[in-house]
Amino acid sequence: MAPERETRERAAGGAGAPARSRLRLDQPQPPRRRLLPEYDPEAFGRLSERIARFLGTGRFIVWMTFVIILWVVWNVSAPRDLRFDNYPFIFLTLMLSLQASYAAPLILLAQNRQDDRDKVNLEQDRKQNERSIADTEYLTREIAALRVGLGEVATRDWIRSELEDLVKELEERRRDGDGGGPADRPFDRPGDRRGVFPADHPRGRDVDDR
Repeated sequence: MAPERETRERAAGGAGAPARSRLRLDQPQPPRRRLLPEYDPEAFGRLSERIARFLGTGRFIVWMTFVIILWVVWNVSAPRDLRFDNYPFIFLTLMLSLQASYAAPLILLAQNRQDDRDKVNLEQDRKQNERSIADTEYLTREIAALRVGLGEVATRDWIRSELEDLVKELEERRRDGDGGGPADRPFDRPGDRRGVFPADHPRGRDVDDR
């Protein structure tokens, strides 16, 4: 049954049409072969940064100076058969040129990576500054609202001044009340309904008591 189905599909697509290979989306594509060797850019970048850091230290300058002096002294004072780079030291010039030609790109690569990190740091600093500014503005608004709210709250000094004014007003009213007759004065003692002291009441029986 399967060969007959394939024959029908080919006949429906055309007798002269070549069979096309269909790409399946549920399967990954096979890896392509590359002529160039693959490498990890991140690892190479870290290595270049290490080399650039070493080239920018005084240790590298001291070692390079020591090697050059040893190279020149050996090729000048050593026996002729043991010399490998006679004057004018063409091989030494070639080695220094090769070292410089490799050092310059490595330093540039390290600088580019440092620039990328600086950009990321600057972007993070900018976002942090924006958040800090937003927080500062929010706190400023909150403090202003608290000041407005505190302006409407009764403070201790305000309450004290109001109480002093009230006491003064009561004293003035009492002074004005002392100038009137006994009828104007309130009852001096609680429970004294007749406006006289209980001591002024007769001790004997009253008509009402009978």
